[in-house]
Amino acid sequence: MNEKLAAVEAVLFASGEPVELHRLAEACGLSNADIPPIIKLLNDKYKDGGLQILKLETSYQMATKEKYAAQVKTALDTKKFAPLSNSAMEVLTIIAYNQPVSRSFVENVRGIASNSVFATLADRGLIEEAGRIDVPGRPIAYCTTQTFLRCFGLNSLSELPSLSKSDVSGQLQLEETE
Repeated sequence: MNEKLAAVEAVLFASGEPVELHRLAEACGLSNADIPPIIKLLNDKYKDGGLQILKLETSYQMATKEKYAAQVKTALDTKKFAPLSNSAMEVLTIIAYNQPVSRSFVENVRGIASNSVFATLADRGLIEEAGRIDVPGRPIAYCTTQTFLRCFGLNSLSELPSLSKSDVSGQLQLEETE
């Protein structure tokens, strides 16, 4: 078991990015079912340390624990990102709850152009292109990323808070107020 544990640990460390369960198992010569108990053993091993293995939907990623963020930032001398603007949070929310969506869908919901907001969210790795929508003009569809899940402390999109007003399709319905 130590050799398997070490192999999973090495792959996650070297990757620096989330690794899909099937790719992690394949790379380490294991079955998909072998991985979750190994991840638990690694997290137990890191219990008193500064590392952890995060589960992000069907992927795993090695990361530092949040309580050491200040020290890591100081050591790496990374510049701080400014918090997301209200506009960016609005666009991110629309995408998260309705994905995949086109830019025009988001702009119709918001009633304002959102080009720079989309660029900011993409630069920060919170949204990505998810193909094209099968309508005239075939616009690009956008969805949230695993970085979005990690930043908001979610394991999957199913953990998003429920919306109080939605129709059967799950699309957010906006009511006009007078």
